[in-house]
This record gives sequence, structure tokens and C-alpha cells, in this order.
Amino acid sequence: MSTLPPTLELESMQASADQACRLMKVLTNPDRLLILCQLTQQEKCVSELQDLLGIVQPTLSQQLTVLRKEKLVTTRREGKNIYYRFSSPQALALMEVLYAQFCKKPKVKK
Repeated sequence: MSTLPPTLELESMQASADQACRLMKVLTNPDRLLILCQLTQQEKCVSELQDLLGIVQPTLSQQLTVLRKEKLVTTRREGKNIYYRFSSPQALALMEVLYAQFCKKPKVKK
């Protein structure tokens, strides 16, 4: 049984499809996916992300710029540090599905 409303207009469907594709395209980069995985836990500064993920600084900055441009993360400055945090409920929902499918360890039956 479909959960889609029966009268979705084509234009509305196209706009929604474009948004979904744009989000999924951002998530297809392994570095960005790893960054977002870390940010689902709590906000982190660039140096913390670099230490946790082993992504070199130029690459990390480039990927954080993409995430910020796509409005998946927001920033705050504290002294010399810039902290990143998740800001997209849609992306967070997708991250939860990805975690459940690929990261959660299955329960072993005895």
C-alpha cells in the first residue's frame, strides 16, 4: 500500500525528487558520510574531526564547506575553533537509516 498522497502534482513531485537527489548525492562521498556520522553524536571542531577520522586538513575543510553549503551542518566559533553540528532533519533521518542498515551489529540468537 502506497503512503504517497494520491494527488501530488508533478511539479511538486519533481521539486521533492530534486531535493532528495541533491541530499543523496552529498551523502555519496565517503569522507562527508564519515563526518556526518561523527556529527550525529555531538558537535565537533575541525581538529577533533581530523583526529577521529584521519582525514587530512585540506580535504576535511573542502568536505565541510560542501556540507555547510548544502545546509547539512552549521557552525559556531569559540576562540580559534570552529565547531560543526548537524542542522538537517532530513539528512539526520537518512543517517539513522544508514546506521541501522550498515553499522548496527545484529543480535546473535542463542
